[in-house]
Amino acid sequence: MALFSNVAARSPWLYRINAGSCNGCDVELATTACIPRFDVERLGCQYCGSPKHADIVLITGPLTARVKEKVLRVYQEIPDPKVTVAVGICPISGGVFRDSYAIEGPIDRYFDVDVNIPGCPPRPQAILEGVAQAIEIWKQRLQEAS
Repeated sequence: MALFSNVAARSPWLYRINAGSCNGCDVELATTACIPRFDVERLGCQYCGSPKHADIVLITGPLTARVKEKVLRVYQEIPDPKVTVAVGICPISGGVFRDSYAIEGPIDRYFDVDVNIPGCPPRPQAILEGVAQAIEIWKQRLQEAS
């Protein structure tokens, strides 16, 4: 397990969940994935297509009633130790939608959130800083698990 921890600690995989976002934060996440100036892969991580392979989960959106059960199910598929990052003000507090009947969030009612990246939407630099914090938390959890 220690060998795996040493190797895996250098390559965490990111997975994104849209919990009813307006897509503003998703556009900024795409900016950090596709534009070389903000390339998130420089931090040693990359996006994956399956929650079962994820180490760090990035959640956007206020968690609407319509997607709540699906988000909870996908979140449970992510193996431990995982790090949860709330991207944007909506998953943190509900944002401008907080008083709506259609909002079940903030997401910390349902998940332990490790890193909050406020903003509407957050700037790419803030997202990179939040992902860097998440990587450090993930490395610590791997060390504790081994």
